[in-house]
Amino acid sequence: MVMIVHHLENSRSQRVLWMLEELGLSYEVRRYERDPRTMLAPPALKQVHPLGKSPVVEHNGRIVAETATILEYLVALSGGGLGPPEDPDGALRWRYFLDYAEGSLMPPLLLSLVIGKMGPLGWPARGFVTRMAMTHIDYVEGELSRRPWFAGAEFSAADVMMSFPLEAGRQRLKLDGRRPSILAWLGRIHARPAYQRALEKGGPYAYA
Repeated sequence: MVMIVHHLENSRSQRVLWMLEELGLSYEVRRYERDPRTMLAPPALKQVHPLGKSPVVEHNGRIVAETATILEYLVALSGGGLGPPEDPDGALRWRYFLDYAEGSLMPPLLLSLVIGKMGPLGWPARGFVTRMAMTHIDYVEGELSRRPWFAGAEFSAADVMMSFPLEAGRQRLKLDGRRPSILAWLGRIHARPAYQRALEKGGPYAYA
């Protein structure tokens, strides 16, 4: 059974398309547009998964949700492609950044987006949330200054997982030349042929 990716525009599901292209696995895309007023996913996604969120993949009778879970599923399906390095430290970093992307880095970026839409009501919290987000950005900058990829010397699923928060963060926090390692890393991932193919398959993506 060909894998079906339920792909929401400008969302975390872009990473799943990219991962599939990197691994050379077959898939079909079902693309969903956000509500232009609320920017939320359409109700149709709830017919796929009760939470109505993306990404969700269908494969061999399974419904798999949550980006990190999907990426690990794809690593196993491909026989270990883009999986953890063999050395223990690299393997631990690989696992860490799969969890860190959504568990620690994404929440302050999401808060920043919400506060930005609140107008004057959000001003009291803006400084605190921005400082919290920049603490994470500085941490990531330090990590990438020590190695070319998140898990070590080689590109892996950890880099795919970290792409969305850093792409979104570059826009929302207006990252510039003071974060050269992050910007260089973004340049490297965007230049990958599989990344470009994923953009063609998934349609317009605001963060590339």
